[in-house]
Amino acid sequence: MNGTYIVIEGLEGAGKSSAVALVNRFLAQRFPGREIVNTREPGGTPLAEEIREIWKRPRPEAMAPITELLMVYACRAQLVETVIKPALTRGAVVLGDRHNLSSIAYQGGGRELLPQVAALSELTLGQFKPDLTLYLDIDPAIGLARARARGELDRIEQEQLSFFERARHCYQAEAATDARIFTIDASAPMDQVQADIVKVLEQQL
Repeated sequence: MNGTYIVIEGLEGAGKSSAVALVNRFLAQRFPGREIVNTREPGGTPLAEEIREIWKRPRPEAMAPITELLMVYACRAQLVETVIKPALTRGAVVLGDRHNLSSIAYQGGGRELLPQVAALSELTLGQFKPDLTLYLDIDPAIGLARARARGELDRIEQEQLSFFERARHCYQAEAATDARIFTIDASAPMDQVQADIVKVLEQQL
């Protein structure tokens, strides 16, 4: 594959949407004419978006953790096979709002299903990984306060603080052992966060 796969990761309220917009501007300026494909997870294809709607919406029937896990990997498998890999083969830059690291953190750490996450990751992805991941690190309490300020919370955002603390621990542990994951202090002022992101992009691209 000749393309480049970049992923933005982080807890709720970390500023992923702003980071995605910044990286899109950077790529357009530095690589004019290069195809840029934006994805989000869960979702990113018509089928995966239908699953996402079920996955995120609060409902009276509680979703079992293993059901949540299977649904997110169903979405991911569909997105990778029908969108991401074909785009990379064309030589595009794929910019993802979340990928497998989210499942390691949220379902592996938050739901305490790390062995199941590892098994499904191997089954659906094998050795496929992003070339570069920007992890926006933030204290869960600060991130959740930002998320609440945006309005109504989805099913995941309604979880207890301890859930997000476990997820953050997994994020940090993965970032400490994978040289392709770069940690950005998302609690810093916006201009500093953006400068740190651009610095990583300039060094790695």
